[in-house]
This record gives sequence, structure tokens and C-alpha cells, in this order.
Amino acid sequence: MNLFRILAQDKGTKARVCEITTAHGTFLTPCFMPVATNATVKTLTPDNLKECNVFVLISNAYHLHRKPGEKVIEKLGGLHKFMNWHRPILMDSGGFQVFSLSELTDVSDEGVEFKDPLNGNTIFFTPERVIGIQESLGADIIVQLDQPVPYPSSYEITKEATLRSLNWAKRSINAKKRSNQLLWGIVQGGVFNDLRKLSAKSLLDMGFEGFAIGGLSVGEGQELMFSAIESILEILPDKYPRYLMGVGTPEDIIKAINMGIDLFDCVLPTRNARNGYAFTSNDVVRIKNLQYQTDESPLDSNCRCYTCRNFSRAYLRHLFLAEEILGLSLLSLHNVYYFQYITETIRQKILTIRDFKDKIIL
Repeated sequence: MNLFRILAQDKGTKARVCEITTAHGTFLTPCFMPVATNATVKTLTPDNLKECNVFVLISNAYHLHRKPGEKVIEKLGGLHKFMNWHRPILMDSGGFQVFSLSELTDVSDEGVEFKDPLNGNTIFFTPERVIGIQESLGADIIVQLDQPVPYPSSYEITKEATLRSLNWAKRSINAKKRSNQLLWGIVQGGVFNDLRKLSAKSLLDMGFEGFAIGGLSVGEGQELMFSAIESILEILPDKYPRYLMGVGTPEDIIKAINMGIDLFDCVLPTRNARNGYAFTSNDVVRIKNLQYQTDESPLDSNCRCYTCRNFSRAYLRHLFLAEEILGLSLLSLHNVYYFQYITETIRQKILTIRDFKDKIIL
């Protein structure tokens, strides 16, 4: 069975519509994955997500290992049953926490030692252990343990982390046992395009089933980020899915789709929503602003999400000022819907007129 198919290609760019088949269903790309770090997208239910046309989520092996533990989830029937989400799940290996918790980590060629920020206990992740954790959790798409580096980092430090990640990639492939999970490699190399190309070519030779691009959107700016992406796509053939980790804004997503990227994830839609910011087809709305006190219009008159169909800006502003949890939920639902609508609209443009050209009318 062909688990990855290209269905259509935009005639003006490298944007494409692809189909990825997993043990829990098939989904189309370009696709944005809401972040369910702890087996939940914050403030939203699985039914909320389905109403937003979400078909795949991303969760996190490091956090689920800490609480409640992969063995607990496995005993309860696996992650899909545990969180009542029976569509595909992609799992982050915990590599991002090597970067984000760097003050609490000790990295060696063998693996990563994390110091638990809550109780001071240590957790040691090897590439093999991380594969085992992801297999116990039962995610559909799993990734290798890797070592992103912060920006800026020297060439020498970046090269050492890149080569270490490649070594961990080989060990990850050798450790994989389950046949119903897809294993993807992660391209590293910081902002150094020669290291990015080395990483991509080496991973390609190892036989991974797809590729993620990690270690970007960490402060390097758009020019360096897109230069790194371009250097990687020179190496990775079209026949593989390509996932850009941790990106990002609607503008960045649209530009990356033009370059041939298929999947995205970011906490931006829900994090911004919880802080009172809503993405709309006109501009970002800061719902706490006084100008919305008596505004009877929806967040976005072009949007058909549950929030926009039922509630005014004035009501949403009231919820935030009253510190009601419903406000967080309604803005999160709208933002998740908005990001899904962007990628769905792009897919339809490519499938029907095949003329995307980096413009989208919402």
C-alpha cells in the first residue's frame, strides 16, 4: 500500500496536495496540526477539533512520559483511546525540550539527561528509549530524538549537534519494532546550509519514511529560516512528506507551502487565543481593547466557526475581562478553525484551479 501520494501540484509554485495514510486514517496536506502536548489541545474538546475540520494532532513524548507515563496510557488502550481522538496523531520525540529546557539538560552522545523542573528527579532519554516510549503511546507518526541548537550558535557547536542527531537517527531506525507506525527523521543544521544539506542527505540514505525540519523559528528570522528550508528541499525528493516543525504564522505557512512543505504545527493559535488575540482575514484582533465594548459583529464576518456564528466581539471581550474560561475556549476554537481554513482553502485552490501563487482570499 502506498502510504504517501501526491494528488496535485500547483502550476505556479511547488505547492502540492498530498495524501498520507496512517493506521488511524488518511489525511490531506497542506495541513496544520494543533498542538496537544499533554494529550489535549488546551481548552478544546475532541468534538470542538472535529468541528474545526482537524484531522491530525501532534502530541509530545517527553511530557506524556512525565505525566501520566507511557505505560499507564498503554494499559488504558493507547493514546487514541486515552484522549478519545481516533484520527491520526504525530508524536514529537522530546527533542524540542532538549532546546527549550537546555538549562535542565545534560547532552552526551549516549542521550539526554533531563532534570525534572518540578521535583528535581532525572530522566534519561536515549534514542532507543524514545522510540520505545512512542511505540507504547501508539502514535501513528513518530520521530527520532534529535538535538536542536539555539540561535545564534557557532558552526562548531551546530556541527557537533547535527552529527549527534544523525547518530541518534541511525539508532532510532534500529530500535523501531512496530510496523504500524511511520518513522520520520529530523533534519538539523541550524542556519548553516551546508550542515542542513549534510543532514538531509544522510537521513535520506538511512531510509526514513518521511522528514521533519527542526531547529528553525528559534529567533533566526525569516531570511535565514527560508534559506535553510530551501537548501533542505534541494536534497529531499518530492516522493516524501515534509514537515516544518514549530511554524508558525499564517504568512510563514503560506510561503513554506509555496516551497513544497506539507505539514506544520505551532502553539500560536491557542496560545495567542488564551492571551486575547484572534487571527482574522483582515487583521489580528486584540479582544480586550475598549473599541470592542459594544461591537456586535463577529470576530470575522467571513468565518463560519462556532464562535463567529454565535457570539459578538462585545461578548467575547466581556468574557476576557470577567476572566471566564469560556472566553479562552471560544477564541481558541476560532483560531484553530482559522488555521485549518487557510490550509483547506489552499488545498482546494491547488486541486481545482492549480494556481496558488502565494495569495489566498479568505
